[in-house]
Amino acid sequence: QVQLVESGGGLVQAGGSLSLSCAASGRIGAVAWFRQGPGKERESVAAMSRGGFNIEYAESVKGRFTISRDNNKNTVYLQMNSLKPEDTAVYYCGARQYGSSWVSGRTQYDYWGQGTQVTVSS
Repeated sequence: QVQLVESGGGLVQAGGSLSLSCAASGRIGAVAWFRQGPGKERESVAAMSRGGFNIEYAESVKGRFTISRDNNKNTVYLQMNSLKPEDTAVYYCGARQYGSSWVSGRTQYDYWGQGTQVTVSS
């Protein structure tokens, strides 16, 4: 069982930036960042295949967020720029088992982190 640990959340003013990290305890396949805001359902923010050739973003974050990964470090990142109050949420990283195939728009992942709070003040 692979463990995922997120870090990097915090409080930032609107227009600011934050960088999230998700460290995995072992090799992982496709990864994704999800978020769940107050009173909202969990939504996918960004996803990336293991090799990085497939990348998807939610329309609401395109041009502002960037997902990346370092497979040598088993770590996934989410760079968030031009943050808005509506980006306030608990952010979770998810990962698929190593060796599994990429599936566009997938919402089911094998491993999940505990979440990190991102709060954007207006």
